[in-house]
Amino acid sequence: MFRRLIFDSSAALFTVSALITAVSIYVAIAWRALRMKRPQLQRFGSLPFDVETRAAAAPLAAAPCGSPGRAGAESSVD
Repeated sequence: MFRRLIFDSSAALFTVSALITAVSIYVAIAWRALRMKRPQLQRFGSLPFDVETRAAAAPLAAAPCGSPGRAGAESSVD
């Protein structure tokens, strides 16, 4: 019975410390994002996320199961 009391209190301690750790990480990230300087914001805003690459234009995951997809089209011999 006493062992259970010791484990219950330590489990609560670990839970609270994990919560405090997670909250402090999120607060630090939000604080850093809010304190970002204007040139860095403009640099991040001009990153080319909208540029389509070949991998983004035709993803293999979109092909239904059993269809050849891009890999099957490349490996077929005529």
